[in-house]
Amino acid sequence: MTSNATILITGATDGHGRALAEHLAADGARLLLHGRDQAKLDQSAAEIAERHGLDEAPVTVRADFADLAQVRALAEEIAGLIDRLDVLVNNAGIGFGATDQRDTSADGYELRFAVNYLASFDLTLRLLPLLHDNGDGARIVNVASIGQAPIDFDDVMLEHGYTGTRAYGQSKLALITAGFRLAQQLPAEQVTVNSLHPGTFMPTKIVREAGQDTVDSLEAGQNATHRLVTDPALDQVTGRFYNRSDVARAHESAYDAEVQRRLWQLSLDLTGTPDLTT
Repeated sequence: MTSNATILITGATDGHGRALAEHLAADGARLLLHGRDQAKLDQSAAEIAERHGLDEAPVTVRADFADLAQVRALAEEIAGLIDRLDVLVNNAGIGFGATDQRDTSADGYELRFAVNYLASFDLTLRLLPLLHDNGDGARIVNVASIGQAPIDFDDVMLEHGYTGTRAYGQSKLALITAGFRLAQQLPAEQVTVNSLHPGTFMPTKIVREAGQDTVDSLEAGQNATHRLVTDPALDQVTGRFYNRSDVARAHESAYDAEVQRRLWQLSLDLTGTPDLTT
């Protein structure tokens, strides 16, 4: 990635996303920061600009990922702001929660599957033209988790046997699985797609709200993600899952071609996203 690369980070106002934004701003990247709270976006952009001596603050874009109509509007807004995108970091998400209360999105989908997976799936496909127009090789980085649960195609919305941990794990495995499928469909010299577990129980809002003790530092997590975004050694490296900075193995079902096919078609059906990979 060049020093002035255009990079979109979703979920950029807190925790891991905010730390990554700070690191990339120091590199000289042109940042687009996504969040769902405009006041927090404005504050984050202003603080990053001041801290790194930027002539202009990062661009901010707002959307609630629990509402696919807002995701579609977000994609349209971004297409009106830039003519190419070097890196998309799908970081926005919600954790497993402090209770096992099952919630739904504005579209009636299980909330974690909607926010952690479907919104990113929808946004990614709608932004593919901007990534293809990069010309130098673009990257998609999915911030997933080592905590993964098999996708239950008979009950994807987990109306039975729901737990927050299961919902979170299923959503993150879906993100990884779809990433593998997308990587197969895109020439690696044009767009690469990789996923990672940046760290375990980093000191983020998600972890605090769940009442968990921290394990990994925020710095370690953002360093692992920063590497996937910027390391020239990873040019044309695609279709991988990383545990922090090490190549790792995701849940076995993520490599199953039939699981990938079923998830892809289900995701197209649920989001109404045009399949720009065909």
